[in-house]
Amino acid sequence: MIAQRAALGRPFFMMSPSPPLHWLPGELGWRLAFAMCVATLSGCATVAEPPLAGDAQEWHDVALPGKAKTDYRWERREGRRELLARADASASIFRRRLHRPAEKVRDVEFGWWTQALPDGADLSEPGKTDAAARVMFAFGGDANQLSPRTRLMFDLAHTLTGEAPPYATLVYVWDATAPVGSVIVHPRNDRVRKIVVESGHGALRQWRRYRRSLVDDYRLAFGEPPGPLLAVAVMTDGDNTRSRLTTRYSDIEFR
Repeated sequence: MIAQRAALGRPFFMMSPSPPLHWLPGELGWRLAFAMCVATLSGCATVAEPPLAGDAQEWHDVALPGKAKTDYRWERREGRRELLARADASASIFRRRLHRPAEKVRDVEFGWWTQALPDGADLSEPGKTDAAARVMFAFGGDANQLSPRTRLMFDLAHTLTGEAPPYATLVYVWDATAPVGSVIVHPRNDRVRKIVVESGHGALRQWRRYRRSLVDDYRLAFGEPPGPLLAVAVMTDGDNTRSRLTTRYSDIEFR
């Protein structure tokens, strides 16, 4: 099931100083602002290929201007490494840049534990797209295949931020209501697509572990094979619904 609604959202990322966006058509202005945020996920893709989980020092916070930061920190619990995320009406990304060629994109394993889901969140509605648990993968690709409007948005975002937005972003997410297996197109940018891997409140405060085929899931979401993998990130945010959320992430690993 693919959910997509044509609607406008508020700007998600702004550079300062930067040219105003009011000279753009309304929808394009909002979508450019979101692309500028998504550009922070891909970052520079020039580092040599490392293991996906990597050292804790290779992960870093990516703040979203105008947003309080979610607190991310590594902890050791019961002999294993976990990433603790605490959001308090906040939104930020915890990212690792990498470059894995398309032919080496395979299965991935990840897990999470979350205390609560944000009340009133709706991943298909602008201004309500909070989630307690997300694991995100940014991919490269041929931007010439995108629509002229999307290419213009990406070119402007690259000019303003110095980072090109990824060609596509695949997100695994826990949602309160959407059925498992749903594919939800982000309401601000159709190059960001989310697959629901956990739904409802029944598994709260339990560790949940997943093994997914990035190739199959990318084909499901975008209808084509993936390009190179540029970055991996997690995101726990409650800024839109003013939620307080606590989530723990296990290491993210290829299998």
